[in-house]
Amino acid sequence: MTIRVMVADDQELVRSGFSMILDVQPDIEVVAEAGDGDEAVEAVRRHAPDVALLDIRMPRVDGIEACRRISAGGACRTVMLTTFDSDEYVYDALHAGASGFLLKDVRRDDLVHAVRVVARGDSLLAPSVARRLVEQYTRPAARPRRPDPRLDVLTGRERETLLLLARGLSNAEIAAELVVSDHTVKTHVGNVLAKLGLRDRIQAVICAYETGLIAAGDPPPGGAVWPGPSPAPVRN
Repeated sequence: MTIRVMVADDQELVRSGFSMILDVQPDIEVVAEAGDGDEAVEAVRRHAPDVALLDIRMPRVDGIEACRRISAGGACRTVMLTTFDSDEYVYDALHAGASGFLLKDVRRDDLVHAVRVVARGDSLLAPSVARRLVEQYTRPAARPRRPDPRLDVLTGRERETLLLLARGLSNAEIAAELVVSDHTVKTHVGNVLAKLGLRDRIQAVICAYETGLIAAGDPPPGGAVWPGPSPAPVRN
């Protein structure tokens, strides 16, 4: 199956460069390009790509707002591109619905890998990265542990699953922890995402922090870590 991609960047050379790298792959087709956020949203509506690569800083409508509109409008998944290694941008992009975040100096192979990872429904940031970001933004509030009504829709086992997701465990590790099958864990994860209206595991991690299910200072996650300049997909 061919992965359909839309590339949006206000710099034509950058946009063309990414498109050339992706379009020569046997399983990837660049179906559209855009020079700003408005054009990106329209291109997604017209061409229905599987993945949209969005520069964060674009004229008229920036990449964050474009991501928000694209995420709300359909099944296209988004990867954010920027020259700025800023936690604030990552945080905003995740809340807008992004499934990944890359710096523009990403290596050729990592760019291709990112598109494939996101296209198959996975996320491009490990849970430990989301944990670091959410801790940074929630630490000043130091909110107390009080039940959050958003979690009332979850069963006890689904709440346990969300907690283990937030600590970075893979499906296999959650299955071992809960003494259930991998299939059962996939069902629980799917139910958690559906009931809480979340797109992916990254947003589940953020939700766990925001609802107080897990907090800064809790035991460190047992899952994947950020390995340096290249992103690591969230493990399933």
